[in-house]
Amino acid sequence: MYKSTIAAVLTFASINLCHAVEEADPALAEIVNFRQYSDTFASAGQPTREQFSALKENGFERIVYIAFTNNPNAVADEDQVVKGLGMEYMHVPVDFANPLPADFYAFADSMRRDTDKKTLLHCQVNARATAFSFLYRVIYEGVPVATAKADMNTVWQPNPVWRDFIFEVLAQNAISPDCEDCDWTPPPPRAQ
Repeated sequence: MYKSTIAAVLTFASINLCHAVEEADPALAEIVNFRQYSDTFASAGQPTREQFSALKENGFERIVYIAFTNNPNAVADEDQVVKGLGMEYMHVPVDFANPLPADFYAFADSMRRDTDKKTLLHCQVNARATAFSFLYRVIYEGVPVATAKADMNTVWQPNPVWRDFIFEVLAQNAISPDCEDCDWTPPPPRAQ
């Protein structure tokens, strides 16, 4: 009985550990808020031109950008840089003040077409991208809400707009955002 209990605990722990944020290659860890979720999926803030080369060298095959190209920190010709390195590029412009379920599903549809393609999802600071990553991992990869939420919280605690967006998409997929230790209380507004 004792051995079977230990085996069950170790099996449960190993299952949950495979879904937690993994340690990144040092070259990739320099990318703003880089988070490696699995062998084939990561999210981050805006990479530099040079960091796109590091991504290619680390086996990334697809880059998905979900912010606007007119952001001052954006790489103006990112699509050409990424394509020039031989990687697939997709752009889904997501309004930070008004994320839409259709935005998420456009991203998810591309991911679902080729689930083995090593993909980086990024925005400017990895807020949008961690929210999309949370949803994708929970809805399509079966990662527990608590695990995906803890990973998202290593970057940010979603504000009311993003919390409500996350709740809406989860509800559309008949998934509850509730879990033990999941605090969805938005952070207090920053003083201007």
